[in-house]
Amino acid sequence: MIKVNLAKRIWLAFISLIVLVALSIIIIYPISIKGTLTEETYRLIETAQTRYAYPLLDLIDPRDEAGDFMDRREAGDIGHFFIHDTVGRAPVGDSFPPPDILLEMAQNAYKQEANRGRYEIQYGEATVFYVISKAQVQGTPGFHISYMWDTYRDQMVNRLWERLLYLLLLTSGLSLLPAIWLKHYLRQPLIVLGNHLEQIANRDWQEPLKWDGDEDFQRLSDQFEKMRQNLNSYDRAQKTFIQHASHELKTPIMVIKSYAQSVKDGILPKDNMEQTMNVIIEEANRMERRVVDMLYYTKLDSLKEETPKHEEIIFGSLAFQIEERFRVQREDVKIKVIGPETKIYGDIEQLEVLLENLVENALRYAVDTIWITAKELDDHVEVSVENNGEAIPEVDLPQIFNPFYKGNKGKFGLGLAIVKRIAELHGGQPKIENSEVGVKFIIEFPKPYKNPKDQPKSKKKEKKS
Repeated sequence: MIKVNLAKRIWLAFISLIVLVALSIIIIYPISIKGTLTEETYRLIETAQTRYAYPLLDLIDPRDEAGDFMDRREAGDIGHFFIHDTVGRAPVGDSFPPPDILLEMAQNAYKQEANRGRYEIQYGEATVFYVISKAQVQGTPGFHISYMWDTYRDQMVNRLWERLLYLLLLTSGLSLLPAIWLKHYLRQPLIVLGNHLEQIANRDWQEPLKWDGDEDFQRLSDQFEKMRQNLNSYDRAQKTFIQHASHELKTPIMVIKSYAQSVKDGILPKDNMEQTMNVIIEEANRMERRVVDMLYYTKLDSLKEETPKHEEIIFGSLAFQIEERFRVQREDVKIKVIGPETKIYGDIEQLEVLLENLVENALRYAVDTIWITAKELDDHVEVSVENNGEAIPEVDLPQIFNPFYKGNKGKFGLGLAIVKRIAELHGGQPKIENSEVGVKFIIEFPKPYKNPKDQPKSKKKEKKS
């Protein structure tokens, strides 16, 4: 494919249009125009024949001298003669065509049954048009033949060709003006868009783009602006992620480094070596958990482009496992599982991480009870984790699922962000509300579709990570 810029494309489009019009005229012209002029030639012959046969018509319907002069000048001479309806008698008249043409005219006259007929004959490179009418010749039946050479038609064709050529040249010249205007009209928004794209290529996406005018370009600018805003949001989120991650990892690294240096210098920060090593191990484990959370959060982001495989899961098989795992962390808190027979559909590993994070978060705030509940509703399955701790301030509720957002007892700020990401991967939506007894986290999962054809195309199944 030939690569050309926008200006050349516009010029090529206009030139192609002009060439197409010219070719159409060249092809159609000989068929339509020549046919029309041939019809006009016969009309002139028939009119002249009628007036020749009936001279009194000039008295009843006098011809305009200027118009008659123009007709005769354009058409040339129209010859008239008469022949008898019997062979052997000489034709009568003052203008006769060559003998070969005369013989064919006579043959056609003898064969003609209608009162008037139109004919044409080729003679060398010329054409003779003639009209035969039945008439009385010297008191006996005969034929009145009027003829004219193709001089008139050829002159008109040549004149029309000349005028058509002038018109085509004039049209081609005038078409340059809209071509120049269209080139500037199309290039202006594209230049503006190109400049903004170049800014984005240089990671400068602060300047907004708004184009008012043509609907198509305005829609394009709106799409571009939406892309710019998404890039800007992604850039801010990335910077925030790096800042928070650096801050969260800096503390355990400093503790490990200071304790290791103290041991090297022969100073024990704690009472003995075992306690000192326990602090180092605890901070290393803390740092490891944070790194694992960051990697897992990033991994969930990449799963959006994949087509995971889901399976049917009995809620109790997950919930009781989570309850057994966390009951020893706070012996004063009871974890109750409600609706264990409920079936959910999803990635078992991701759903396990989701429940772990919700229960771990609830353990930090619960007074003495946590409820893990699953129930089937009309169009979805609702999974909730509720604790009877203190309510969350209303101003904090919209930010709970944001990465690195920590409440007053929060740790790293990625647990609930991971919950939100897993819920979205399963086509669900996370919600949080202050309940009558404390705080309740709710995840709504769509019901599984028994028939794959019934499943909405926009919702993707997830596979195990």
